[in-house]
Amino acid sequence: MSEEKPSLTIVRRLKASPAQVYAAWTRPELIACWWGPDAGPVLSAEADPRVGGGFRVVFQTLDGETHDCRGEYQEVETDRKLVFTWEWVTLPERRSLVTIELRPLDAGTEMKFTHAQFFDEATRDDHHAGWNGAFGKLDSLIAELGGVDVGD
Repeated sequence: MSEEKPSLTIVRRLKASPAQVYAAWTRPELIACWWGPDAGPVLSAEADPRVGGGFRVVFQTLDGETHDCRGEYQEVETDRKLVFTWEWVTLPERRSLVTIELRPLDAGTEMKFTHAQFFDEATRDDHHAGWNGAFGKLDSLIAELGGVDVGD
């Protein structure tokens, strides 16, 4: 019997519509504003949010290290849900799975973020810290967007 792999779940309440939060996850120009654990820059961002489509984000942390992640979309429900694989380009054998569920609230959106199938607990713990750093930047982006229309 196989052992269950570590996972993490983070629930955030965001002062933005589900459409705005979804856009922040799927539009490269918005991904570039918040991806990564600290104030380091996003060097490139690509996203093709459709089942079988992919994403790739290259970012640099403040320590100067460059990180390159990618994945393939498994489920796409516009403004409601995204499921995609996650892997570091340098460690493709450590593929994991991310699920983002968006639920409308009176004052915005509840984002339930689950990152599952980690290689080990240390990897999970590193990602927990990294995602929380990124979500702090996502909060700032949403505050900047305010009521900006994110439609096509």
